[in-house]
Amino acid sequence: MKILHFSQSFFFFEIDLVAKPPKTVSDFRQNKHNRARIQLDCRCTVTPPRGRPKDYYLGESCKTERVGCAREVGLFIQPNADFRPVYSTEDMVIFKSWDRNDKGVMLVPPSLGPQPERQVIKTRDAFYKHRLLLRQAPAVELKGAKKIIAAANAGRSLVARTEFERAGFHVLLEYPIFTFNVSEQHQFYQTDTGPVIFPELIPGTRRVGETFRLAFAAFNGPDWIEFIVQKPTPLGGKLSVNHYSETVQVECKNSIFALKL
Repeated sequence: MKILHFSQSFFFFEIDLVAKPPKTVSDFRQNKHNRARIQLDCRCTVTPPRGRPKDYYLGESCKTERVGCAREVGLFIQPNADFRPVYSTEDMVIFKSWDRNDKGVMLVPPSLGPQPERQVIKTRDAFYKHRLLLRQAPAVELKGAKKIIAAANAGRSLVARTEFERAGFHVLLEYPIFTFNVSEQHQFYQTDTGPVIFPELIPGTRRVGETFRLAFAAFNGPDWIEFIVQKPTPLGGKLSVNHYSETVQVECKNSIFALKL
């Protein structure tokens, strides 16, 4: 079988400040044209009740920046934000986190209002152009702790799949395993990897992207998983930050695949 080769899969987006001013940035002091390439970290396929499956792709993390600027202007925007995009051909979810929530950083033009920590926008409104480049690799499913431990010890590239139902929706997550724990003595393994996309779906959800959170995932068997979910987390008073602070356990089906490279 074949499985997504995450380290060789990307989405590209193109910004043209003249031809199509974006609705997602807070600083126009940069080159008028830029094409960005972002590596993929997770694929989330959501199938609504009586609906068709739709794929969403989590991009790698970066920082808010200006591209192609002079040294005097500087490359990193201040105040700076952590940036992670979720891409689909129809919708984008853009996660931005500053040193506190409700920072009040304004979009350009300011009439668009402050940048939200989670911005859900039509992909056609976010970018001038966009596309996916997906590459697959042959893989074999590892069944049983003995084979999983052997593949980990051999330094094989591992990919996990987690499949579950939530509020009538079917969710399939596919993601590379970055950190892995094993023990021959106890015939034990455990993932600790992410971020992945975690859909906080509720009955009647219409815009799936509005339910997305970032989460890290851990499992040590085939039938349940624990997520630690990034949520607005109070610091005291009216202050909060986006932090991985809420744990959620889910009944599911977990599988591990080793790429044949």
